[in-house]
Amino acid sequence: MHFKVIGCNVLRREIFACAARSPHLVDVVMLPQGLHDQPDILRQSLQREIDAPMVTHSRARGLSDLVAADCPYDAILLGYALCSNGAAGLVARQCPVIIPRAHDCISLLLGARQRYQEYFDKHPGTYWYSGGWIETCLMPGKARYAQTLAHYTKQYGDDNALYLMEVQEEWYRKYHRAAYIDWGFPNQERDKAFTRSCAAELKWEYDELQGDPGLLQRLVDGNWPADDFLVLQPGEQSIADPAGPLILKKDKT
Repeated sequence: MHFKVIGCNVLRREIFACAARSPHLVDVVMLPQGLHDQPDILRQSLQREIDAPMVTHSRARGLSDLVAADCPYDAILLGYALCSNGAAGLVARQCPVIIPRAHDCISLLLGARQRYQEYFDKHPGTYWYSGGWIETCLMPGKARYAQTLAHYTKQYGDDNALYLMEVQEEWYRKYHRAAYIDWGFPNQERDKAFTRSCAAELKWEYDELQGDPGLLQRLVDGNWPADDFLVLQPGEQSIADPAGPLILKKDKT
């Protein structure tokens, strides 16, 4: 089978690792980190990639020529969860669209939304770190504080900058634990050390959890049990379930 994965850049290492083990042909498209902060833009970006024609090499013309293929992918897979409702309102076009039934990318990194929920119930106030998050985002810690303060000072002046930093610190007080999700990549010791240092700077507890490729691997392997994945058939649209924001329902457009 031939799949297209649309993933968040935060998960690039994990998605490519799982795609490499898939028995199927998997094309991967990455979108920038941070789109979940603007759900409408995330939704538009995802729909644009869903609607994009399949592009392939033309053997007759040579490998340098790219042409739009007449047949769609066997399925388009989202390396996203609900993600601030950014995955709600998507429409499948010529082929099925597969969406993990999870709240955000932490469930994808931990391998199951149930595991995420169990940890959250025992340890509320956890801020999550992973290799992808560290590489693509300025994570809470001394470096983020210094850079943010410099930005605010330049934009708004010293007094206003200090006030804005106080507001941000109030947000930090909601958290008291930094948890690193370890997928065993070569950079893990560096990232663990970074996370430990951030936890120390913020006076948070530190924890490590073993990452689990289960959910992402099933996604790219074409193994989509209904409890873990929403399968949109052509013409169906994803909608958020108000009774349970982790689950997406489907409806005809």
